Amino acid sequence: MKQIIALGGGGFSMEPKNPLLDKYILKQAKKNDPKICFLPTASGDSENYISRFYDFFNQQKCRPTHLSLFKLPTRDLENFIMENDIIYVGGGNTKSLLALWKDWGLDKILKKAWEEGKVLAGISAGSICWFEEGITDSFGDTLEPISCLGFLKGSNCPHYDEELERRPAYHKMVKSGIISAGIAADDGVGVHYIDDTVNNIVSSRKGAKAYHVFKLENQLIEETVQARYLGS
Repeated sequence: MKQIIALGGGGFSMEPKNPLLDKYILKQAKKNDPKICFLPTASGDSENYISRFYDFFNQQKCRPTHLSLFKLPTRDLENFIMENDIIYVGGGNTKSLLALWKDWGLDKILKKAWEEGKVLAGISAGSICWFEEGITDSFGDTLEPISCLGFLKGSNCPHYDEELERRPAYHKMVKSGIISAGIAADDGVGVHYIDDTVNNIVSSRKGAKAYHVFKLENQLIEETVQARYLGS
C-alpha cells in the first residue's frame, strides 16, 4: 500500500501546541514505535526547523531522525531513507528542494520508499512536491506554477485559506490551463492518499476544508470537501 499525506499547513512547525495532524501521520505507519525521518531541504536545512522537529517528535512514541543534504550523515542515502517508516518533508522553497533532491538522486529513492510502503508526508513545499504540478512562491514575490515529482496526478495548492492570493492565483492558472486540475487545502488540513486516490481528508482545525478545483466547459469549478476534524 502506497501512502502520501499532503498538508496544506499546520503540523509541528505551524501548530506546535496542536499535535492532531502529526499524531495522525504517526498512526499510518501501523507500528508502535515508528521511525520518522525529517527532510528539511526546502528550508536550506534550517537548524531551527530541525530543532523544532525534535522538540515535538521526541515527546511522541516514535524514533525521530533527520537527513541534511548539507551535513550528510552517510554516503548511503538510500539505506538511510529505507530504514525509516515515515518520511516527513518540511516547507520552504519547492524549486530548490526539487533541484537538490534530483542532484542527489533522492527523488528516485523517495519513489522507491513510497512504492515499498513507507509513509510520505509533508507540509507546503513538502505537500506540493509529490504532485505533477503545484503553485509556489519559490521564484520570488509572485505565485507561479512548478513541475514536481509526479507521484500523484494533478496539481496542488497549500495554504488556501491563510494566504489570500493563493485562491485567485490557483483559479486563474487552472482555468487558463497553465496547470492541471487538482486539490487545494486550507492550513490544518491533511489530504491522505492511498495508492493514487484520496482516501481521507482530516483536519486539526474545526471547519477547515479541502477543495477540488477543475475546469468544466471553460468554467472554473471549486468543489468544497469538509475535512474530518481529528479532535473531540
